[in-house]
Amino acid sequence: MSRLGPGGPPGSVRAKTYRVIFEQDTVPGRAFDIGLLVAIVSSVAVVMLESVEGIRLAYGPELRAAEWVLTVLFTIEYAARLWSVDSPRRYALSFFGLIDLFAVIPTYVSLLIPGGQVLTVVRILRVIRVFRVLKLTQYLGEARVLGDALQKSRYKIAVFLVAVVNIAVIVGALMYLVEGPEAGFTSIPRGVYWGIVTLTTVGYGDIAPQSPLGQTLAAMVMIMGYGIIAVPTGIVTAQLTHQPRPKAAETATRVCPACGRLEDDAEADFCKYCGVPISI
Repeated sequence: MSRLGPGGPPGSVRAKTYRVIFEQDTVPGRAFDIGLLVAIVSSVAVVMLESVEGIRLAYGPELRAAEWVLTVLFTIEYAARLWSVDSPRRYALSFFGLIDLFAVIPTYVSLLIPGGQVLTVVRILRVIRVFRVLKLTQYLGEARVLGDALQKSRYKIAVFLVAVVNIAVIVGALMYLVEGPEAGFTSIPRGVYWGIVTLTTVGYGDIAPQSPLGQTLAAMVMIMGYGIIAVPTGIVTAQLTHQPRPKAAETATRVCPACGRLEDDAEADFCKYCGVPISI
């Protein structure tokens, strides 16, 4: 799939808007991205502060007003993104497009469902743009390596999780049989819950076996849990050792001065979209 490009010819208002919003190699574009990051962090901070009862009672109206101002700004920004790209539908369905949409919906939903604005914390995902703003593209390359390793390990991890669920079900049923309702194991699902908590070494302590046989079984499950925790880590680590590392040239990007699109090839002398010479 090709990159999203400006929705108008070079020099048009839409192309200039695209350069400011989607690129960071210009002073206005970098200022826009930094301002956006400040607004995102401020918005999440407002939502978090509003959840604190003392602060909400003292500054509730001010916090709500600030949240609405930020939401309106994010709405305008989202509309500008859709307007400036050559394929609004493709952008709207992209990862960042969906995140941008979900970032503005909760505040409007709060008009119908009180408290719905707390879901605006999803805006924190937009901070991922900091990698682009600060030119930390090498980290994006490493993130792709990790993502590929997780994707290629998904079948092994799925088999592992199925095995863990089977163990938890069997252990839960045994604890229900051994301990019974008197020790808090009122049902097999309750025993399965205890098995999962114990296998993961969380150990809430809300349910505990009382009989010697139950405690012996619990000790075995605890020891098993230490071994189980290392399995998914080993699976992903083994896959990472076989993943090709991203080259510096693969993460370097330049912007065509004519069409405004990104050029990934650090050694390219001309834009692959319009043929205009590209300067470093």
